[in-house]
Parts: sequence; C-alpha cells; structure tokens
Amino acid sequence: MKVTTAKTAGFCFGVRRAVETVYEQVANSSEPVYTFGPIIHNEQVVKDLESRGVKVIHSEAELKRIAKGTVVIRSHGVPRSVCQAAQEQGHKVVDATCPFVKKIHRIVEEESRMGHQIIIIGNPSHPEVEGIKGWCHTPATVISTEEEARKFTPNPASTLCIVSQTTFNYNKFQDLVEILAKKRYDKRNVLNTICSATQERQQEAARLAAQVDAMIVIGGKNSSNTQKLYEICKKECTNTYYIQTLVDLETKPFQSISHVGITAGASTPNNIIEEVQKHVRIKF
Repeated sequence: MKVTTAKTAGFCFGVRRAVETVYEQVANSSEPVYTFGPIIHNEQVVKDLESRGVKVIHSEAELKRIAKGTVVIRSHGVPRSVCQAAQEQGHKVVDATCPFVKKIHRIVEEESRMGHQIIIIGNPSHPEVEGIKGWCHTPATVISTEEEARKFTPNPASTLCIVSQTTFNYNKFQDLVEILAKKRYDKRNVLNTICSATQERQQEAARLAAQVDAMIVIGGKNSSNTQKLYEICKKECTNTYYIQTLVDLETKPFQSISHVGITAGASTPNNIIEEVQKHVRIKF
C-alpha cells in the first residue's frame, strides 16, 4: 500500500508557540501555572500538561478562586475582559494567543472604536470567535451560514468591517462575502483573516484526497480546523475517516485499498501522525 502524508499536517506556528510557552512556564515558574481554556484542541497535549500540574481555567469567576500564579492565554485568544480580570487578581499573564488571531483583535478593536459594524464569519461557539467578539467596542454579528448571510441587514449609516475566523473554510468565506456583496452595500471593508497556513493546509488536503483511495484526517474532536479538513477531504474522497489517535482507526475499510492519504489538524502532535503513518504502512 502506498501512504502519502500531507507536508502541512500537524502543528502550525501558532499552536507550536502556545504549547512551548506553557512547557516553558512549567519549567521556570515556582508558582501554579494555569491556562485559560485548553491551550489547544488536543486532549493528549492537555492531559500531558495536566500531569505536570497545569490546571485549565474555564471562566472569569474561576480566576477569582484560584491561588496566585501564572495564567497562560490559549492560542485561540480570549476576550479583553479575561486578561483584565487575571491582572486585577494579581496573576502573571502570559499571552500565547496566535499572532494571526491577535491581529484580528487589533483590527476589530480599532474598527469598532470608529463606530464601524463588525461582521465575524465563523463558528459562533468557537473560542476564537468568542475572543474576537470580546475585543469589539460595539456588538459584533457572527455569520456562519448562507441563510444567515442572506438574512443579515447592514446598518446603512455605518461602514461594514468583515473579518473571518482564522480556521474557517476559505471557499465558504468567499461564498458568504459574495452574498453580502449582493446587498449592494458599498460601505464595506472585507479582510480575509484566514490564516495562510490554514489555506495551504486545506488546499493540499483537497489535492491529496482527490488522488487517493482513502483519506485519514487526524485531530481533536473539538478542533475546528480539523473538522474543516474532514469536510474538504470527504467531498473529494468518499472513504475519508476522522480519528483522534491510532486507537480510533478501524482496519477493515483499508483491506482493499492501494493508496492512503493522511493529513492532520493544526493541533495534532507529530508523534501521533507518525504513529498512524507507521501503523498503516506496516499493517496494511
């Protein structure tokens, strides 16, 4: 069996930076180390950090109850209020927000301060989107579907600023922007804030899935970018399988396959990718 692994599979720059930041704090801090929310969407990484004493904090209220220590801001970013609350409680705040996400925070903060209407294209329940909303000075609207885009009515008295969740599907982003553009509203500023690494990963995954007999997509169950990869690959290859680790991989579907492609989300450690790759090569 031929096995092809995508070159872009695995940790992206922002995720690697965030994970390394937490491990550095654990090694160098004499005080407790916390992360606000899981540092990345990968259960294995989070569990390893927990085994080293890192505790995950889930709310501003919880910040008030914990012992003084270091609070690391997750790669997805958080609302401005979280950073302020941590500092007010006397915690050391280490910001490991992905630089590409941080850029969006600066954009919406400035645009909303000028009174512009902010549109965030993305998943409304995703922590990155929640964080972006928390940097707006005015209420932001989140659009994730074509139906929502068609129903949206812009305020004719203000300029529209459109940004995107960094891990959103690029083609879907373009489709939603096109729908908004058809409303003939000229006061708009469209900013494609999808991470370039995300676009490259999605494009490579689509090309690979179109060439293989079966596709394996590896990543955390709560990883937005991995879910997008799965959707993209599934369109190109019916035999696409979404797994978190090797344990989830069923062997039966691959018994009559000659070429398997492998890709992985931005929060998937290399050791998990290598384990799956090696298993497929040896067992099938």
